[in-house]
Amino acid sequence: MILSCGEALIDMLPRRSTEGEAAFAPYAGGAVFNTAMALGRLGAPSGFFSGLSNDMLGEILADTLKASNVDISHCARSDRPTTVAFVKLVNGQATYAFYDEGTAGRMLALEDLPVLGDEIDAVFVGGICLVNDPAASTYEALQAREAPLRVTMIDPNIRPGFIAGKEVAYRARIERMVARADIVKLSDEDLHWLAGDGDLVTLARGILAKGPTVVFITEGASGARAVTATQDRFVTAQTVEVVDTVGAGDTFNAGVLAALHQAGALSKARLARLSDAELDAALSLGTRAAAITVSRAGANPPWASEL
Repeated sequence: MILSCGEALIDMLPRRSTEGEAAFAPYAGGAVFNTAMALGRLGAPSGFFSGLSNDMLGEILADTLKASNVDISHCARSDRPTTVAFVKLVNGQATYAFYDEGTAGRMLALEDLPVLGDEIDAVFVGGICLVNDPAASTYEALQAREAPLRVTMIDPNIRPGFIAGKEVAYRARIERMVARADIVKLSDEDLHWLAGDGDLVTLARGILAKGPTVVFITEGASGARAVTATQDRFVTAQTVEVVDTVGAGDTFNAGVLAALHQAGALSKARLARLSDAELDAALSLGTRAAAITVSRAGANPPWASEL
């Protein structure tokens, strides 16, 4: 099983009422939540760990996960409220306003960490849950505990507006977690935020030098790249009519992990000897799945049958 660990929240997406008034509609979401859901829909064994509320919005989140074949037995349930994010779309690009104080996800603590058995092949961590304590330190502790035992992957999914005023501590945490991870996924913008200006492959090799085995880089509408110490593979993105980009990178992550699972490559030893064909297959599934997600509203990843 691939255990996705991170935030679950309700995205309030802009819509128009039947009277033509501006309105918001609730959609289950969160970067890591979306990855868990996409993995389940793609047919990979998917589990989810987060602080999950017992409130009405929390039940929407739980029901959405279960409907996508995601195991939620590791979640820490509480009566704290659910995180809500209001989304603004400009030319299909999303910006967010988060309401996160005192929520079930934000208040996740060390005592909430689950014991993981041999059924867990890989742990995926990422998203805005890595910004604010106590949850951020809790997820880092989970990754530090599990990194020697099984494959770990991180996608920080950096939101500069959300980390304003906390950049120093946040950057230090991300750098520690990247160094422990086997797989790192970054957008080209994330990579430049972490490593500065320069050629993407050169910057990715700098990330590899810190400890990871493979770095995946999404390059927007151009496509996506996989870089190892000896390989540089690129797959062109499919051309689609973009409705919005909510969940695109999250779905890409699921496609990569699902392809690696299908190849029997979710172990440290196998990751160290991925073939060009296996990297290409991971990039292909990631980009094809993401193309479907951006072609429809909200984070609505495809099922395997749609591919």
